[in-house]
Amino acid sequence: MSRTAQPGGARAGRVLPQAAAALVLVLLLLVVVRLPWAGDLGMHAATIQRLRHSLPHPGNPLVDADTPSPYYSPWMLLLGSLARLTGLSVFVILRMGALVGLGLLVTGVWRYVRTLSGHRAAPALALLSLVFLWGTVAFNWSGFLGLNSLALTVSYPSVFALGLTFHFWAWLTRTVGGEAGWGRWLSLGTLWALILLCHQFTGVVASLGALAVLISARPGRVVLARLGAALAFAAVLLWLWPYYDFFALFSASADLEAIHQPLYQDLMGRFGLVLLGVVALALRARRDRRDPLVLFFVLGALVFAAGGLTGHYSWGRALPAALIPAQIAAALEAVSAGRRAVRAGWACALLVALAVGAWAQAGTLGYVVKRSALPGAVAAKYRTPWVGYQWITPWVKYGDVVMARTYASRQIPAYGPYTVAPGYPDVFLPDAGRRETAMERYFAAGTSVQDRRGILREYRVQWVVGGRSTAGPGLHRVAAGPDGQVLYRVEP
Repeated sequence: MSRTAQPGGARAGRVLPQAAAALVLVLLLLVVVRLPWAGDLGMHAATIQRLRHSLPHPGNPLVDADTPSPYYSPWMLLLGSLARLTGLSVFVILRMGALVGLGLLVTGVWRYVRTLSGHRAAPALALLSLVFLWGTVAFNWSGFLGLNSLALTVSYPSVFALGLTFHFWAWLTRTVGGEAGWGRWLSLGTLWALILLCHQFTGVVASLGALAVLISARPGRVVLARLGAALAFAAVLLWLWPYYDFFALFSASADLEAIHQPLYQDLMGRFGLVLLGVVALALRARRDRRDPLVLFFVLGALVFAAGGLTGHYSWGRALPAALIPAQIAAALEAVSAGRRAVRAGWACALLVALAVGAWAQAGTLGYVVKRSALPGAVAAKYRTPWVGYQWITPWVKYGDVVMARTYASRQIPAYGPYTVAPGYPDVFLPDAGRRETAMERYFAAGTSVQDRRGILREYRVQWVVGGRSTAGPGLHRVAAGPDGQVLYRVEP
């Protein structure tokens, strides 16, 4: 009986994770159709808008200023060119980009995990761990692979860069252990530069993972020489990129600290389930102190901790460098732990943790199913995405300048207009602080009509989006939007 049961049990152990991973992939594909709007989607849509109108000189994506922007990456340049050639809506282009990014991510995880384990269920278990092994509180941030976060950011350059990163690690692992020629190493350098240009924070994670691979492999002189050439070639590519000065970003982190401080809050609630992976890493370290996942985790944890201790909160974006190896280690332990009983026990622990993590992110179902169709407990976890500002587009045209508060300024440029103040920190916009102050002063209750008119003239504002209380001399009400918002035309 046991001999006939074992193959069936082994087969189930392979098929069930693969089926679950396939369901997650189907869910994400359905999410791409809806493309729920939150966070930085407006920024990326605005970037494509500027590139479709002018590939060589797109200018600032958010405000009417001729400045560079780190959002003009090779990937966005490709999407902007596609939008220019086809005439398709930027949101259609973003959906196409989401499909490419998702495909790269899934195949990249599969390839990278294959370098760590030959078990057929390992890639599927790793994918499930990457999206569910987080915490009991849903957490959303670009560059982080939780299911809910991934659903909201699937069209972002960060997902594309993460997909490339997993392929990069897989390729590097195989290259450093073989006798690859100069061409392959220079190709790796090109890929590394591409990741850094497309999403700088993911580039840091990619670099830490690559460093772990190299330390683990202990390469010889020949490999080190070719590695040095690859790094030098990548540095040249970064220096030659014409749309922004990559190396200037190293002096710009001070402008990003405040918005990244939340990364250091409620760590147990957001990431508590990853402790299972930390235990798995400890077991791997006992077996091999140079295990690449262990080294990767240590490097990521050190950078994250250093950011918290020194107040450089933007360093918290390196946290995936600690989370990813722990999540993958938890999955691998379920298929590679010593005895069968140990593997079974570990698989049960992982299953419970994944179930808890999936329940915490169950609100993601609301992005593909109407909230009214969800069970009450699941519907309570759903968070309504942003509505958008399509309602202003019959009147506000491409290139018009709109005075709006920060929340609206994160969405309006997606349709082609500019705003007075950028909705996000802009390290290359020298008067960003002055613009922010002007916006706040305009909407302040005590500001005089003359001051408001002066601000509108200074920034050549043609439209104002505000509430009913925003009405005043020189403003003509044109349209009403959701939540009591009103579009006003600025009269000459």
